[in-house]
Amino acid sequence: MLRTWLAACAVAVALCLEFGISLAAEAESPLVNNPRWQQARKDLAQGKAGEAKAAFEELLKQHPHDADLQLFLGMALLRLRDPQAAVLAIKKAIGIDPNHVEARTLLGYVELEIRGDVNAAIREYQNVIELQPDRAEAYSNLAVAQKKKGDLEQAILSLNKALELKPGFANALTTRGGIFADQNKWSEARRDFEAALKLNPNDDGALYGLSQSLREARDYGGAQRALSELIARSPNFVYWLEWGRIGLIRYWWALLLIAVGWGLKGRFMKARTEANG
Repeated sequence: MLRTWLAACAVAVALCLEFGISLAAEAESPLVNNPRWQQARKDLAQGKAGEAKAAFEELLKQHPHDADLQLFLGMALLRLRDPQAAVLAIKKAIGIDPNHVEARTLLGYVELEIRGDVNAAIREYQNVIELQPDRAEAYSNLAVAQKKKGDLEQAILSLNKALELKPGFANALTTRGGIFADQNKWSEARRDFEAALKLNPNDDGALYGLSQSLREARDYGGAQRALSELIARSPNFVYWLEWGRIGLIRYWWALLLIAVGWGLKGRFMKARTEANG
Protein backbone atom coordinates (compact mmCIF):
# COMPACT_ATOMS: atom_id res chain seq x y z
CA MET A 1 0.00 0.00 0.00
CA LEU A 2 2.86 2.36 0.84
CA ARG A 3 4.41 1.81 -2.59
CA THR A 4 1.07 2.75 -4.18
CA TRP A 5 0.94 5.97 -2.23
CA LEU A 6 4.53 6.83 -3.11
CA ALA A 7 3.79 6.19 -6.78
CA ALA A 8 0.68 8.37 -6.62
CA CYS A 9 2.71 11.17 -5.08
CA ALA A 10 5.35 10.83 -7.80
CA VAL A 11 2.70 11.16 -10.50
CA ALA A 12 1.25 14.18 -8.74
CA VAL A 13 4.63 15.90 -8.59
CA ALA A 14 5.32 15.11 -12.26
CA LEU A 15 1.99 16.61 -13.26
CA CYS A 16 2.65 19.54 -10.97
CA LEU A 17 5.90 20.39 -12.71
CA GLU A 18 4.60 19.73 -16.23
CA PHE A 19 1.34 21.57 -15.73
CA GLY A 20 3.02 24.44 -13.92
CA ILE A 21 5.12 25.12 -17.00
CA SER A 22 2.14 25.03 -19.36
CA LEU A 23 0.08 27.22 -17.04
CA ALA A 24 2.75 29.89 -16.94
CA ALA A 25 2.27 30.41 -20.67
CA GLU A 26 -1.39 31.33 -20.14
CA ALA A 27 -1.13 35.05 -19.62
CA GLU A 28 -4.88 35.38 -19.04
CA SER A 29 -4.78 33.28 -15.87
CA PRO A 30 -5.18 35.45 -12.72
CA LEU A 31 -2.81 33.11 -10.88
CA VAL A 32 0.23 33.48 -13.13
CA ASN A 33 1.79 36.34 -11.17
CA ASN A 34 0.36 35.37 -7.79
CA PRO A 35 3.32 34.72 -5.43
CA ARG A 36 1.24 32.59 -3.08
CA TRP A 37 0.21 30.33 -5.97
CA GLN A 38 3.82 29.96 -7.04
CA GLN A 39 4.98 29.22 -3.49
CA ALA A 40 2.19 26.69 -2.92
CA ARG A 41 3.19 24.73 -6.02
CA LYS A 42 6.82 24.82 -4.92
CA ASP A 43 5.82 23.57 -1.45
CA LEU A 44 3.88 20.70 -3.02
CA ALA A 45 6.82 19.71 -5.23
CA GLN A 46 9.09 19.75 -2.15
CA GLY A 47 6.76 17.50 -0.17
CA LYS A 48 5.23 20.18 2.07
CA ALA A 49 1.71 18.98 1.39
CA GLY A 50 0.11 20.50 4.49
CA GLU A 51 1.35 24.00 3.70
CA ALA A 52 0.38 23.62 0.04
CA LYS A 53 -3.13 22.41 0.92
CA ALA A 54 -3.73 25.38 3.22
CA ALA A 55 -2.55 27.82 0.56
CA PHE A 56 -4.68 26.26 -2.19
CA GLU A 57 -7.76 26.39 0.06
CA GLU A 58 -7.16 30.07 0.79
CA LEU A 59 -6.70 30.83 -2.89
CA LEU A 60 -9.93 29.00 -3.69
CA LYS A 61 -11.82 31.46 -1.51
CA GLN A 62 -10.75 34.16 -3.97
CA HIS A 63 -10.97 31.99 -7.11
CA PRO A 64 -13.65 29.33 -6.41
CA HIS A 65 -14.09 28.46 -10.08
CA ASP A 66 -10.44 27.91 -10.96
CA ALA A 67 -9.93 24.36 -12.24
CA ASP A 68 -6.17 24.50 -11.77
CA LEU A 69 -6.53 25.27 -8.08
CA GLN A 70 -8.90 22.36 -7.60
CA LEU A 71 -6.47 20.04 -9.38
CA PHE A 72 -3.52 21.08 -7.24
CA LEU A 73 -5.62 20.81 -4.09
CA GLY A 74 -6.37 17.25 -5.17
CA MET A 75 -2.64 16.58 -5.53
CA ALA A 76 -1.97 17.93 -2.05
CA LEU A 77 -4.75 15.76 -0.62
CA LEU A 78 -3.20 12.71 -2.29
CA ARG A 79 0.06 13.52 -0.59
CA LEU A 80 -1.84 13.69 2.69
CA ARG A 81 -3.39 10.26 2.03
CA ASP A 82 -6.95 11.45 1.69
CA PRO A 83 -8.05 9.88 -1.61
CA GLN A 84 -11.77 10.54 -1.20
CA ALA A 85 -11.25 14.28 -0.74
CA ALA A 86 -8.66 14.24 -3.53
CA VAL A 87 -11.12 12.67 -5.98
CA LEU A 88 -13.75 15.26 -5.06
CA ALA A 89 -11.30 18.09 -5.76
CA ILE A 90 -10.16 16.57 -9.06
CA LYS A 91 -13.77 16.02 -10.15
CA LYS A 92 -14.54 19.65 -9.29
CA ALA A 93 -11.70 20.65 -11.61
CA ILE A 94 -13.24 18.55 -14.38
CA GLY A 95 -16.67 19.99 -13.63
CA ILE A 96 -15.28 23.49 -14.10
CA ASP A 97 -13.31 22.51 -17.21
CA PRO A 98 -14.41 19.21 -18.82
CA ASN A 99 -11.44 19.45 -21.21
CA HIS A 100 -8.88 19.56 -18.42
CA VAL A 101 -6.46 16.86 -19.62
CA GLU A 102 -4.21 16.86 -16.55
CA ALA A 103 -7.17 16.50 -14.18
CA ARG A 104 -8.60 13.60 -16.17
CA THR A 105 -5.18 11.95 -16.32
CA LEU A 106 -4.71 12.18 -12.57
CA LEU A 107 -8.25 10.96 -11.92
CA GLY A 108 -7.58 7.94 -14.15
CA TYR A 109 -4.43 7.19 -12.19
CA VAL A 110 -6.21 7.43 -8.83
CA GLU A 111 -9.07 5.23 -10.05
CA LEU A 112 -6.62 2.59 -11.25
CA GLU A 113 -3.87 2.53 -8.64
CA ILE A 114 -5.63 3.61 -5.45
CA ARG A 115 -9.33 2.85 -5.84
CA GLY A 116 -8.86 -0.20 -8.07
CA ASP A 117 -11.62 0.74 -10.52
CA VAL A 118 -10.10 -0.38 -13.83
CA ASN A 119 -13.13 0.50 -15.94
CA ALA A 120 -13.33 4.03 -14.53
CA ALA A 121 -9.62 4.51 -15.27
CA ILE A 122 -10.06 3.29 -18.84
CA ARG A 123 -12.94 5.74 -19.37
CA GLU A 124 -10.82 8.66 -18.15
CA TYR A 125 -7.84 7.73 -20.28
CA GLN A 126 -10.09 7.35 -23.31
CA ASN A 127 -11.46 10.82 -22.59
CA VAL A 128 -7.90 12.15 -22.57
CA ILE A 129 -7.23 10.51 -25.94
CA GLU A 130 -10.35 12.11 -27.38
CA LEU A 131 -9.14 15.50 -26.16
CA GLN A 132 -5.52 15.01 -27.26
CA PRO A 133 -5.28 12.17 -29.81
CA ASP A 134 -1.61 12.93 -30.50
CA ARG A 135 -0.52 12.52 -26.87
CA ALA A 136 1.58 9.35 -26.62
CA GLU A 137 1.41 9.26 -22.82
CA ALA A 138 -2.39 8.95 -22.96
CA TYR A 139 -2.15 5.72 -24.97
CA SER A 140 0.50 4.37 -22.63
CA ASN A 141 -1.68 5.10 -19.59
CA LEU A 142 -4.63 3.42 -21.29
CA ALA A 143 -2.48 0.37 -22.00
CA VAL A 144 -1.56 0.00 -18.32
CA ALA A 145 -5.25 -0.03 -17.40
CA GLN A 146 -6.08 -2.47 -20.21
CA LYS A 147 -3.29 -4.75 -19.03
CA LYS A 148 -4.68 -4.74 -15.48
CA LYS A 149 -8.06 -5.66 -16.90
CA GLY A 150 -6.46 -8.60 -18.70
CA ASP A 151 -7.03 -7.22 -22.20
CA LEU A 152 -3.46 -7.76 -23.34
CA GLU A 153 -4.02 -7.50 -27.08
CA GLN A 154 -5.75 -4.13 -26.76
CA ALA A 155 -2.97 -2.99 -24.44
CA ILE A 156 -0.38 -3.86 -27.09
CA LEU A 157 -2.34 -1.94 -29.72
CA SER A 158 -2.43 1.11 -27.43
CA LEU A 159 1.32 0.87 -26.83
CA ASN A 160 1.97 0.49 -30.55
CA LYS A 161 0.10 3.76 -31.06
CA ALA A 162 2.08 5.43 -28.28
CA LEU A 163 5.35 4.33 -29.88
CA GLU A 164 4.14 5.42 -33.30
CA LEU A 165 3.60 8.92 -31.89
CA LYS A 166 6.79 8.86 -29.78
CA PRO A 167 9.34 6.27 -30.97
CA GLY A 168 11.75 7.03 -28.14
CA PHE A 169 9.18 6.30 -25.41
CA ALA A 170 11.13 4.08 -23.01
CA ASN A 171 8.27 3.50 -20.55
CA ALA A 172 5.98 2.29 -23.34
CA LEU A 173 8.67 -0.15 -24.51
CA THR A 174 9.08 -1.50 -20.98
CA THR A 175 5.34 -1.92 -20.54
CA ARG A 176 4.98 -3.68 -23.88
CA GLY A 177 7.92 -5.91 -23.04
CA GLY A 178 6.18 -6.89 -19.82
CA ILE A 179 3.04 -7.84 -21.72
CA PHE A 180 5.04 -9.92 -24.19
CA ALA A 181 6.63 -11.66 -21.20
CA ASP A 182 3.18 -12.41 -19.77
CA GLN A 183 2.34 -14.01 -23.13
CA ASN A 184 5.60 -16.01 -23.11
CA LYS A 185 6.75 -14.15 -26.22
CA TRP A 186 10.26 -13.88 -24.85
CA SER A 187 12.12 -12.82 -27.99
CA GLU A 188 9.74 -9.88 -28.48
CA ALA A 189 9.99 -9.05 -24.78
CA ARG A 190 13.80 -9.08 -24.90
CA ARG A 191 13.76 -6.78 -27.94
CA ASP A 192 11.63 -4.22 -26.12
CA PHE A 193 13.58 -4.40 -22.85
CA GLU A 194 16.90 -3.91 -24.67
CA ALA A 195 15.48 -0.98 -26.65
CA ALA A 196 14.13 0.60 -23.45
CA LEU A 197 17.51 0.27 -21.73
CA LYS A 198 19.27 1.97 -24.63
CA LEU A 199 16.97 4.94 -24.10
CA ASN A 200 17.05 4.78 -20.29
CA PRO A 201 19.83 2.65 -18.74
CA ASN A 202 18.38 3.32 -15.27
CA ASP A 203 15.06 1.61 -16.02
CA ASP A 204 14.98 -1.10 -13.33
CA GLY A 205 11.79 -2.62 -14.74
CA ALA A 206 13.37 -3.09 -18.15
CA LEU A 207 16.56 -4.51 -16.64
CA TYR A 208 14.63 -7.04 -14.54
CA GLY A 209 12.54 -7.95 -17.57
CA LEU A 210 15.73 -8.45 -19.57
CA SER A 211 17.09 -10.78 -16.88
CA GLN A 212 13.95 -12.91 -17.20
CA SER A 213 14.20 -12.91 -21.00
CA LEU A 214 17.84 -14.02 -20.82
CA ARG A 215 16.92 -16.75 -18.35
CA GLU A 216 14.26 -18.06 -20.74
CA ALA A 217 16.86 -18.02 -23.54
CA ARG A 218 19.12 -20.08 -21.20
CA ASP A 219 21.68 -17.28 -21.09
CA TYR A 220 22.05 -17.76 -17.36
CA GLY A 221 25.27 -15.79 -17.12
CA GLY A 222 23.67 -12.79 -18.80
CA ALA A 223 20.62 -13.09 -16.56
CA GLN A 224 22.78 -13.10 -13.44
CA ARG A 225 24.78 -10.10 -14.66
CA ALA A 226 21.57 -8.13 -15.15
CA LEU A 227 20.37 -9.11 -11.68
CA SER A 228 23.75 -8.24 -10.17
CA GLU A 229 23.41 -4.75 -11.62
CA LEU A 230 19.96 -4.45 -10.07
CA ILE A 231 21.24 -5.67 -6.70
CA ALA A 232 24.03 -3.06 -6.84
CA ARG A 233 21.38 -0.37 -7.30
CA SER A 234 18.94 -1.71 -4.72
CA PRO A 235 19.49 -4.79 -2.53
CA ASN A 236 15.98 -6.09 -3.14
CA PHE A 237 15.38 -9.56 -1.69
CA VAL A 238 13.51 -10.60 -4.84
CA TYR A 239 16.60 -9.86 -6.95
CA TRP A 240 18.83 -11.86 -4.60
CA LEU A 241 16.40 -14.79 -4.61
CA GLU A 242 16.18 -14.82 -8.41
CA TRP A 243 19.96 -14.50 -8.73
CA GLY A 244 20.41 -17.54 -6.48
CA ARG A 245 17.74 -19.54 -8.28
CA ILE A 246 19.37 -18.91 -11.65
CA GLY A 247 22.73 -19.83 -10.12
CA LEU A 248 21.33 -23.20 -9.10
CA ILE A 249 20.03 -23.75 -12.63
CA ARG A 250 23.30 -22.59 -14.12
CA TYR A 251 25.49 -24.90 -12.06
CA TRP A 252 23.11 -27.81 -11.53
CA TRP A 253 25.40 -30.16 -13.41
CA ALA A 254 28.32 -29.33 -11.11
CA LEU A 255 26.13 -29.89 -8.05
CA LEU A 256 24.91 -33.15 -9.57
CA LEU A 257 28.49 -34.35 -10.14
CA ILE A 258 29.39 -33.49 -6.55
CA ALA A 259 26.35 -35.37 -5.27
CA VAL A 260 27.19 -38.38 -7.44
CA GLY A 261 30.79 -38.23 -6.27
CA TRP A 262 29.78 -38.24 -2.60
CA GLY A 263 27.42 -41.13 -3.30
CA LEU A 264 30.11 -43.19 -5.00
CA LYS A 265 32.57 -42.36 -2.25
CA GLY A 266 30.10 -43.57 0.36
CA ARG A 267 29.55 -46.85 -1.48
CA PHE A 268 33.30 -47.35 -1.89
CA MET A 269 33.95 -46.77 1.82
CA LYS A 270 31.12 -49.15 2.75
CA ALA A 271 32.43 -51.85 0.42
CA ARG A 272 35.95 -51.40 1.74
CA THR A 273 34.78 -51.69 5.32
CA GLU A 274 32.83 -54.86 4.58
CA ALA A 275 35.83 -56.34 2.75
CA ASN A 276 38.07 -55.73 5.75
CA GLY A 277 35.59 -57.36 8.09
